[in-house]
Amino acid sequence: MAIEVRKPTPDEEADIRACPVWEKEPSTFPWHYDEQETCLILEGEVEVRAGEATVAIGPGDYVVFPQGLDCTWTVKQAVRKHYKFGE
Repeated sequence: MAIEVRKPTPDEEADIRACPVWEKEPSTFPWHYDEQETCLILEGEVEVRAGEATVAIGPGDYVVFPQGLDCTWTVKQAVRKHYKFGE
């Protein structure tokens, strides 16, 4: 299961900016995705480890976490993101 990281299209950015904001201080924690999550990173620096792969994400990144993914988040700098669950 791959984590998709890219820049959003203008339509994707407009859509995700209407979604709620989540914030988290620097920390490390495990996470399981019961549903797909799509998010737009507004601030901060995060590394997400899934199996042997580690993905770095930061401001401006549009990220899609697949349903069923087990991973560990390491928030290196406090993060703020818009997010939505489901497709």
